[in-house]
Amino acid sequence: MPLVPTTDLVGRAAAGRGCVAAFNAITLEHAEGIVSGAETAGRPVIVQISENAVRYHGGRLAPLALAAASLARTAAVGVALHLDHVTDVGLLHQAAATGFSSVMFDAGALPWTDNLAATAAAARWAHEAGLWIEAELGYVGGKPDSPASAHADGVRTDPAEAADYVARTGVDALAVAVGSSHAMTQRSAHLDHALIARLREAVPVPLVLHGSSGVPDAELRAAVRAGMTKINIGTALNVSLTHTVRDVLREEPALTDPRRYLGPARDAVAATVRDLLTALAA
Repeated sequence: MPLVPTTDLVGRAAAGRGCVAAFNAITLEHAEGIVSGAETAGRPVIVQISENAVRYHGGRLAPLALAAASLARTAAVGVALHLDHVTDVGLLHQAAATGFSSVMFDAGALPWTDNLAATAAAARWAHEAGLWIEAELGYVGGKPDSPASAHADGVRTDPAEAADYVARTGVDALAVAVGSSHAMTQRSAHLDHALIARLREAVPVPLVLHGSSGVPDAELRAAVRAGMTKINIGTALNVSLTHTVRDVLREEPALTDPRRYLGPARDAVAATVRDLLTALAA
């Protein structure tokens, strides 16, 4: 089926008071596993490619993006393509030509006034290009550029400030800090569900949960009930992929054919996606 715009998937989820999951792809095996897992679960999905992933590929966005778009067009479920955590305006401006229907622009490291100006400019450009745009307010833990904890005083998103930020920038969705952290390998995060509900009341656009790999299934479902619409997952796929590669090479240390360990690793990614989509739909 054709690529589905992110705005359609998020809008449908918001209208049904449900959620749509977005999974980060670093390699082609990630992207193939994400689509395969979504097909098995029978659920639509968003494939995300981050600025960090583009940097890993030598700064070239098109190869992985066009491969993911090709996978989406042959998928049995709806698949959208999203450019994630972009700080480079030059990279942002490549999105429309490479199959993306949405972007997440991250100006969180800038002072408040500069953040507002940069995000508003990114939103204007995105809307002129026909793209849906997400931003982030508050500190979601686990980023390498800040030592702050997701539980430190003052890092969680304030509902009134969030509403003001959305009004001033014109973004279409807002990622909020409610207790999750990026790059968690253990599912032990506890979210502030009361804060999620207050944010949902105050903010007129869909809410996004970053760092969802570290959040247990029951917590994720409670977050959706409280008002989260887009659930971002990345590290959980890397854990599945890497553990599988290690297991295969431990069993066959002389192995040299990458298909023999990347194939099972891709299957492990698909199983993780299937299980998370099934859990979110429960």
